[in-house]
Amino acid sequence: MSNFEEGNEKFRDSIGTLDEEGKRAWVYPKKPVGKYYDYRKYVSYFLLLFLLAAPFIKINGNQFLLFNVLERRFNIFGLPFWPQDFYLFVMSMIIGVVFITLFTVAFGRIFCGWICPQTIFMEMVFRRIEYWIEGDRGKQIRLNKQEWNADKIKKKSLKWLIFFIISFLIANVFLAYLIGSDQLIQYIIDGPLAHTDVILPLLIFTGVFYFVFTWFREQVCIIACPYGRLQGVLLDKNSIVVAYDYKRGEKEKGRAKFKKNEDRAASGKGDCIDCFQCVQVCPTGIDIRNGTQLECVNCTACIDACDAMMEKVNLPKGLIRYASEANIAEKKPFTFSPRLKGYTAVLGILIAVLIGMLFLRNDVEASILRLPGELYEKKENNIISNVYTYKLINKTTSKIEDVNFKLISHDGTIKIVSHDSFEVPEQGMAQGTLFIEIPLPAIESDRERLKIGVYSGDKLIETTVTAFLGPRSFR
Repeated sequence: MSNFEEGNEKFRDSIGTLDEEGKRAWVYPKKPVGKYYDYRKYVSYFLLLFLLAAPFIKINGNQFLLFNVLERRFNIFGLPFWPQDFYLFVMSMIIGVVFITLFTVAFGRIFCGWICPQTIFMEMVFRRIEYWIEGDRGKQIRLNKQEWNADKIKKKSLKWLIFFIISFLIANVFLAYLIGSDQLIQYIIDGPLAHTDVILPLLIFTGVFYFVFTWFREQVCIIACPYGRLQGVLLDKNSIVVAYDYKRGEKEKGRAKFKKNEDRAASGKGDCIDCFQCVQVCPTGIDIRNGTQLECVNCTACIDACDAMMEKVNLPKGLIRYASEANIAEKKPFTFSPRLKGYTAVLGILIAVLIGMLFLRNDVEASILRLPGELYEKKENNIISNVYTYKLINKTTSKIEDVNFKLISHDGTIKIVSHDSFEVPEQGMAQGTLFIEIPLPAIESDRERLKIGVYSGDKLIETTVTAFLGPRSFR
């Protein structure tokens, strides 16, 4: 009986990056080579380019992506959002959670291996620099074990310097997402001494990125990131993950080293030749042959390594591949299960609702509220007056000129304090005080609901409602 079938699960007693004494077991993954690694490079470099360029791309004058928490300004794909649009953000977050759930149920942790910024920066930037300076797995192990000499100091210093520079650049891009690329460029032009209050946060971000990519590394995925722990809840036997075909790899007599000119099929030995290439190439230091594990980020490095070995010994590829437990154990193809159909239906409904909200979203947000603590005032000719504060938010990149208010629901007048009309700057706000005056005969109750139109010249750009107080015995 094979090790897999015997249920040898001692590996589950601790995470893969701890030794028997509970100390950190440093991972030295072998440089991946193969079809999937090439595909990952194409995807990673495209996403890196997008990540670095997004804060500097403008659409209609709006930064493509902006998350300015301090000023409460957000741009998503060039569309500006304000605190008044928070409901759209909540809906987007709910859609994101449902999408991740659906994606994980269907394809496991594929996001981590192909799209996650942590994996992309670690494996496609920092790790490749490490390979370039220190060499592959064996050379890195020997370099770290040897005494500190000129060669080791030179290589380590060069690597750490480059890591720090890249971390500093990442911190600047991160800052561009938070404060805006125009502001960041202005800070750079002015020089660091002109903005000392920005230097400290920038160095903190740099230190965090440097710590993560120089020392913490795969521990982010194993310890810090909660997504890996969702696998135990979301995955089922039909989920497609990076999996080892234990039926083929173990067979009757289990794994065995490869011997030249042997007939493995006749001998009853499994196709796994126990070369440990899948273990050596894993960036989280696990043995994929033990089954689905918390540490696996579905990076496909083990697939490339195994396929290369199978090709060398003239055995079929795919011993490690994208597959489900049901496919390996029972040869069942992937099916769109009722669970997936349910998630898909919910996701479709939520997306439709969000699209509807976006179409109904106005470029101008208006609020007119009665001044707290103030009652109505009765003027000459039976005119009842209420005082209000108004606030107009312009979400567009063009200023709105000649703004004025008109009563739509009642006969009456609106008088803006100090001026008849005003303008609202692009992506800005205007606020002030106004009086609404209505003839007593036009009032039907002591608390009326007024509909007010906001106009730019003669063009209606927004409507809003507010309350109007009148006398209890008004006739």
